[in-house]
Amino acid sequence: MMNAEKKKRILFLCTGNSCRSHMAEAIVNHDLGHEWQAVSAGTHPAGYVHPKALQVLEEIGIEHSGRSKHVNHFQDQSFDLVITVCDQASEECPLWLGEGDVIHRGFQDPAEARGTTEEVLGVFREVRDLIRAEIPRVLNAYRQNNGTP
Repeated sequence: MMNAEKKKRILFLCTGNSCRSHMAEAIVNHDLGHEWQAVSAGTHPAGYVHPKALQVLEEIGIEHSGRSKHVNHFQDQSFDLVITVCDQASEECPLWLGEGDVIHRGFQDPAEARGTTEEVLGVFREVRDLIRAEIPRVLNAYRQNNGTP
């Protein structure tokens, strides 16, 4: 098991920092916390973590107590890796100007889902599951390439 000094640091960036980036942060800290320390931020933070994001994380046994924060909160910190998780080209996708390799892996914004409560939860679950499948693959490839995106 790695100690805290040896963990790679990862920052998940999106626009609102209310859903996708928090789900990614929570999943990485839960599933890969022995290797990675994850945090998240946004360019225009919503000011809250979406309750449905927290609900679908709890459904898979992950409790998350993060808060929505601006990317400037981390401007003087270095990261091994920064992953932007916004999806559409028309959506403002944050630019990271600090230290750390940058990778983009876009996911649909579940906060934009419409329909019944169950239909909206279905979108949140789908995004959660895609993040849980894709992000560990990205991190594994990053490690196998000796820290090259």
